[in-house]
Amino acid sequence: MTKKTHATAKVVTLKFDDNRLARDLFGAEDRHIRSLENRLGVDIDVRGADVRIRGPESGVSMGEAILNQLYSFLKKGYPIMGADIEKAFRMLSRDRNADLESLFSESIFLPAQKRVIMPRSSAQKAYLEAIRTHDVVFAIGPAGTGKSYLAVAMAVASLLRKEFDRIVLARPAVEAGEKLGFLPGDMQEKVNPYLRPLYDALHDMLDVERVEDLIAEDIIEVAPIAFMRGRTLHRAFVILDEAQNCSYQQMKMCLTRLGPDSKMVVNGDVTQIDLPPGERSGLLEAWRILQGCPGIAFHEFTDADVFRHELVGTIVRAYQSDEGDYGR
Repeated sequence: MTKKTHATAKVVTLKFDDNRLARDLFGAEDRHIRSLENRLGVDIDVRGADVRIRGPESGVSMGEAILNQLYSFLKKGYPIMGADIEKAFRMLSRDRNADLESLFSESIFLPAQKRVIMPRSSAQKAYLEAIRTHDVVFAIGPAGTGKSYLAVAMAVASLLRKEFDRIVLARPAVEAGEKLGFLPGDMQEKVNPYLRPLYDALHDMLDVERVEDLIAEDIIEVAPIAFMRGRTLHRAFVILDEAQNCSYQQMKMCLTRLGPDSKMVVNGDVTQIDLPPGERSGLLEAWRILQGCPGIAFHEFTDADVFRHELVGTIVRAYQSDEGDYGR
């Protein structure tokens, strides 16, 4: 690797006291360090658990702040991902005095897995706070912003703390114009592909066997929205996912299932509505009708909050630009 030359360089050496945590901070094959190096325009040398940062004063100072703050999060049990390096860089670029810990402190602890799931942006932090403080929360935003994953994490953590008796995860079984009747298998086999993202989130937070047991005991229910008709859900944490594909009547039906001591989170991406032409999206209509109602929160994510592969945000913005240009 060719090192950069700096006419007037500042040099800082950081010494970390835990080799294992230092390796987590640096990333596999020092990927986090290389990412930070490229973003800051500095040279970073790694020796054991220590790093030496050399380059322009502004870049060195920011690198020092990012590594020290992220290392302190690791010591408190918060995992660090590559996206955190980018987010820390962006935050400190806007405000050199930004307190990164304010983002990471709003964490979700899953005792069974001994895991901490934490917000990775101010928007995610505000979303979690809205879920904690409101009985009904609506959230819209593009794919990859954590809408569903964080809601499932909150539901699982709340269930483990015995704040709720059950979790109900629902989705409309309407996507890309497909109809259930044309799919092979019985009803459960027909709807499972639509519910796969919710199962994936559950399996990321609980052992597969534990998830299966909880589903068998009806403590966790994963079902298409049509299965909610005629019910009242008591002491339940309800998540309605992909709600942009609910009809007006389905949304009204779902919202009115909420029983005593229950909570509901309604998520969707309004740029991916697959309802038949002319049919109103229940999510957009609810967003309009319920504004200002006490106890209901509304939260909106943007493409800046996407936390999948770093190219996902670029792809989302490119499609938004194309759709704006052609009026689609």
